[in-house]
Amino acid sequence: MRQLPSLNTLRVFEEVARHRSFSQAALSLNVTQGAVSRQIKQLEDYLGVALFVRTPQGLSLTETGVRLSPQLAEAFDHMERALQAVRVPNLRQRLRIVVPPTWGTRWLSAHLRAFCERYPDISLSVTNTSAHDSLAEVDCIIHWGLEADSHCSSQLLVMERHIAVASPELFVNGQPPDVRTLPLLHILHDGKRLKVWENWLAAMGRDDVDAARGLEFSTLDQVIHTAVAGGGLAVIDRQMIEKELANASLLPITPVEVIGPYGYWLNVAHDKQGLSKVRLFTEWLGLVSNP
Repeated sequence: MRQLPSLNTLRVFEEVARHRSFSQAALSLNVTQGAVSRQIKQLEDYLGVALFVRTPQGLSLTETGVRLSPQLAEAFDHMERALQAVRVPNLRQRLRIVVPPTWGTRWLSAHLRAFCERYPDISLSVTNTSAHDSLAEVDCIIHWGLEADSHCSSQLLVMERHIAVASPELFVNGQPPDVRTLPLLHILHDGKRLKVWENWLAAMGRDDVDAARGLEFSTLDQVIHTAVAGGGLAVIDRQMIEKELANASLLPITPVEVIGPYGYWLNVAHDKQGLSKVRLFTEWLGLVSNP
């Protein structure tokens, strides 16, 4: 019989070594900081040496910890490869994600083929139903807002990048349309207009345009379709109109972009961060959101 500490104890050490923090390791493992401390103390007692030391710069590995960490990580990698080698190859994992409707339609759907080809064993369930947006019921939630969610692991994917656009039919002799004369298209959120026009005009140094005039819509898709039809000018996150910009059905009025203040965040419950399907989706989303 092998004389080894428990795998759970070794897993705790790997997480603390990776984060250089007891508290961050506890969040990652969904346990208390006290539980992490006890596991590390048990491992140190078993080895007879200290593995971590506190310094003014934070938690650091001792010489023994530095030697142990990569070897232990390699051992876990070897076990993972061994298990994958005998795992039923067609066993599919269902990944349940909740996304904002427009983001799901205009951005995620355009990139899902690449994810499905890369990870054929993961079956996606994509919804935007608010009745199922509890982190206890789903694996990931894409959140649109100003800041991270403090109740879970919340990672910023990308900030909005607003540009002013118009239909090419509104350009005359290659000159962009005059924002003072054409309708401005606004989007409502919770019954109030988002101040995208105000922010863009401020970035342009324009104080000769009445940002309050124009038409308002309840969805971004309505704004986009109206702009494509030549019904007015719009300030839109360029990531939501990649197709329209590529086929020139919408053209930028100027190259000026306004970054933020809103962004898209990936929210994952602490107890689901360790799931392989969540980890793979998180890594992939981080790559394609910031190419």
